[in-house]
Amino acid sequence: MSAIDTDRFRERLLEERKRVEAAIAFLHEENPGSLEEQIEETVGTSDNHLADSATVTLDREIDYTLQENSEQVLAEIDDALQRLEEGTFGTCRTCGKPIAAERLEAMPWATQCIDCKRKEERG
Repeated sequence: MSAIDTDRFRERLLEERKRVEAAIAFLHEENPGSLEEQIEETVGTSDNHLADSATVTLDREIDYTLQENSEQVLAEIDDALQRLEEGTFGTCRTCGKPIAAERLEAMPWATQCIDCKRKEERG
């Protein structure tokens, strides 16, 4: 991969990192207290306790899942930035062949070529 390509991918990864960090910060702002505090607050102001607490619980679980996914993507981005520094970015970790530019364009933190990824997913 040429220096121009690595610079472009570094920039894309850093932009994506900022976006993911902003999404995590937003989730933290939306859910400042514990689930128990939020349920207590909702139940204390409503006649429909069970349905309201179930809604709050579901919403919080969705947010936790989004946060976990975002943190995973953030770790993958950091790993890709490290591979850029090491000179191994764009090389499949399984077969050692180059990862197609199209795949890196779509997912710059990819660690496997599409063929190896498909084999891994099939088991």
